[in-house]
Amino acid sequence: MIPLNTIQCRDCLEGMREIPDKSIDLVITDPPYGIGDSGKNNQIYNCEWEGNAKLNKYDKFDDTKPTQECFNEILRISKNQIIFGVQHFTEFLPQSPAWIVWDKEKTGFMGSGLEIAWTSFNHSLVKFSYKWQGMIQGDMNHKEERVHPTQKPVKLFEWIIKNYAKEGDTICDPFFGSGSCLVAAVRMGHQYIGFEKEVSYFEKAQVRINNAKAQGKISGWFE
Repeated sequence: MIPLNTIQCRDCLEGMREIPDKSIDLVITDPPYGIGDSGKNNQIYNCEWEGNAKLNKYDKFDDTKPTQECFNEILRISKNQIIFGVQHFTEFLPQSPAWIVWDKEKTGFMGSGLEIAWTSFNHSLVKFSYKWQGMIQGDMNHKEERVHPTQKPVKLFEWIIKNYAKEGDTICDPFFGSGSCLVAAVRMGHQYIGFEKEVSYFEKAQVRINNAKAQGKISGWFE
């Protein structure tokens, strides 16, 4: 068994093989989609509004689409799952009515304004709105540094954990990238396990997770 409250710099398929059946309460993850979005040759626009865009540089990452075996392992090790990018993985996952829609509250036409996640839960479609457009974020008083080209906000994962995890649950992110999901898990007082094979992003996420640990568990949601 992978030790709790650790992250490992390795391929998640290898790591998940060491995790017993159904020993993870909730997998929350955003796998690579296999559409060539590996930093767009190390560049991505960080725009405050259309027509005023600053070009950020990011390290490349492997955008290879995971295999059926990888999704089989995710389903094997965990009791419940929330997986972003469902439109790219429909052939690997069973049908579900319980999708999550994240509305980024974007203006203009640069990038997708919505992202959807497949879930193993039984409920109707739900939406979470949180602005995420370059330099403009939903909580400018606690603005997050963008360290990964497909980074998602910690607040999104805090909302997910608040609504889908129970006290004492263990959270796993097999493709943690910037580490936002695991930062949220730490802030919400959950145990966690994570995998990321890209060294540069592993190191950046480790810093973010350590900072969250130093700040301690939040006493209320979104504090």
